Amino acid sequence: MKIAFVGKGGSGKTTLSSLFIRHLAATGAPVIAIDADINQHLGPALGLDEAEAAALPALGERLPLIKEYLRGTNPRLASAAEMIKTTPPGEGSRLLRVREDNPVYDACARAVELDGDIVRLMVTGPFTDADLGVACYHSKTGAVELCLNHLVDGQGEYVVVDMTAGSDSFASGMFTRFDITFLVAEPTRKGVSVYRQYKEYARDFGVTLKVVGNKVQGRDDLDFLRAEVGDDLLVTVGHSDWVRALEKGRPPRFALLEDVNHRALHRLRTAVDATYELRDAERYTRQMAHFHLKNAQSWGNERTGADLAAQIDPSFVLGESAVAATTV
Repeated sequence: MKIAFVGKGGSGKTTLSSLFIRHLAATGAPVIAIDADINQHLGPALGLDEAEAAALPALGERLPLIKEYLRGTNPRLASAAEMIKTTPPGEGSRLLRVREDNPVYDACARAVELDGDIVRLMVTGPFTDADLGVACYHSKTGAVELCLNHLVDGQGEYVVVDMTAGSDSFASGMFTRFDITFLVAEPTRKGVSVYRQYKEYARDFGVTLKVVGNKVQGRDDLDFLRAEVGDDLLVTVGHSDWVRALEKGRPPRFALLEDVNHRALHRLRTAVDATYELRDAERYTRQMAHFHLKNAQSWGNERTGADLAAQIDPSFVLGESAVAATTV
């Protein structure tokens, strides 16, 4: 299952995504955690110190390796250089699976221990000195989109992505890559403005969107969120001494998280698992092709020198049935 956490900067989306990752790992579920925000905070939220977080391999710096592996023997791709962030898989492409070992994970993922449980962590990577003034951060997050386009995950397998702040996710088609999107909103006008924007942009794409109210301190905050987001409000989270200790770099054992917050995380997982039966592989693949064509029309063909529209395999559907059509 693919899960996105979004919200305005400072809403707490990284903290809540890290708590949800810990919750899943504590149950023994296989988890891939991806920091798709150019402000790299997920590693520290999962307990890494500053040096460990800085040493994480950046997806954006390993894009040639990622492209070469995913291309496989796809006859529609003459070379890895023709691939862009929206390139869809086709016959002969290699797919990524949550539980496997592969060259992409070897190069780009690191195992993180959480109270004895292990998750794979992947990060886009921060801006470097070479990027400053000349690079767009979407060139970094493009590696995440390419991996998600080629990822096959099943029931009981989880890919949790901490997304860019605000509505920047809509600068690409990545917002359609998820089974469910959790929008973290504070009980303020600014807090719910991102929700309205996200809801409007995602309206025509079948995005399952649920709101997690954060920093809720009382009945008035709860009533405000209910009035502003209605039935999309799934659960609320208030003050947590456990989170405060985490932010000081001294997290207790996860089992000691407050019971009310454990229950909130369980409710998130229940919502995630309920979306499995709603999966539509044909729509998922159609949307992938839609955004790839938009890239082809706007700038992709000129930059790569390739006919990007010809990269779309009309007979290919990215779902469990696609596994047999890919290389091993």
